[in-house]
Amino acid sequence: MKLVDHFQYGLNSPICLTWELTYACNLACVHCLSSSGRRDPRELTTAEAKAVIDELQRMQVFYINIGGGEPTVRPDFWELLDYAIAHDVGVKFSTNGVKLDKARAAQLAATDYVDIQISMDGATPEVNDYVRGPGSFDTAITALENLAEAGFEKPKISVVMTRENVDQLDEFKAIADKYGAQLRITRLRPSGRGADVWDELHPTQAQQKQLYDWLVAHGDQVLTGDSFFHLSAYGDALPGLNLCGAGRVVCLIDPVGDVYACPFAIHENFLAGNVRDEGGFKEVWEHSELFTELRQPQTGGACASCDFFDSCQGGCMAAKFFTGLPLDGPDPECVRGFGEQMLADRDDETVIPKSDVDHSRSAPRNSRAPKQPTMLSLAPPPRRPDRACDESPLAGFSPTAEQVPAPVAGS
Repeated sequence: MKLVDHFQYGLNSPICLTWELTYACNLACVHCLSSSGRRDPRELTTAEAKAVIDELQRMQVFYINIGGGEPTVRPDFWELLDYAIAHDVGVKFSTNGVKLDKARAAQLAATDYVDIQISMDGATPEVNDYVRGPGSFDTAITALENLAEAGFEKPKISVVMTRENVDQLDEFKAIADKYGAQLRITRLRPSGRGADVWDELHPTQAQQKQLYDWLVAHGDQVLTGDSFFHLSAYGDALPGLNLCGAGRVVCLIDPVGDVYACPFAIHENFLAGNVRDEGGFKEVWEHSELFTELRQPQTGGACASCDFFDSCQGGCMAAKFFTGLPLDGPDPECVRGFGEQMLADRDDETVIPKSDVDHSRSAPRNSRAPKQPTMLSLAPPPRRPDRACDESPLAGFSPTAEQVPAPVAGS
């Protein structure tokens, strides 16, 4: 069985595990996929979080993406970071930089197996602060300065691409070069608060092509993860993970221990279980009904007949779901215009789902509606994975017996 086949049927441990430690955040970004702001009083305790790390070590999960909210405002964040590294679980964490003073930067520079992503959504204060809030640009730059001064090697600058900042790609790259960082760009999804601003902020069709052309020219120097495989219908496949890995090689643990198929699909329909349940995370990953369904061979639905299907794989599950489009249909930002037509054809009876999780400081306390089942129909993975998650965790990766599921009949 080829490596890509393991992606289709799922590995016994995720390659890229995102863990949102807290919904608490000092900012209120307009596109926040988890609608963060206030801490959830039910979030995992320090002891529970360490127990999850122990489990991940046993499952041979070799690194985790920690986010939030703003993870560094959680009082035990640094303790958990040290605990993970001491237990052979590398940590990459995303931050707005609010806690990265000179002392913390020096501490991180002296720590192995840790990577840092500084969030920045504009190459100028005017563009960035419109999305992330007043003063957030200066906070991010100060964090980058502190890391550079401490000798921290190659932090990441993480940018969500919007209609306002596509023209600033060269400026973002210049900022990254100035501070010895690497640029990472991701797609704006209509998730969380992002659903409220998606129509206003998602790049236009012309900007999508502009973005594709820029990535063709600079993609070998820029991280993209699985954000832009829908753009591959313009021509050659872009660097990155050119498939939806939800429930197959990626998933999300949220602050209260809920496990979702995808970091961009925080909704009851994509809730697979909870780490507090019997059997913990391992039980959810290996045996949840949702993940089992996602790992079945998929037909590609209406998109399978498109000449460009092998390139774009039907696009992003979360982007379709949160715009009210069928999961086996085109991506809302389909470069051939099919998604745009389907968006225009929506009527008043079209149900546009909203996330059940909202910790915005202006919102009522989070409540959860009863789970409603959804029929999932996703495209199969392409023939060759280029890069998983946002770096290259598969470089030199050979699945061990512990990580590879048993062969599926007929595979």
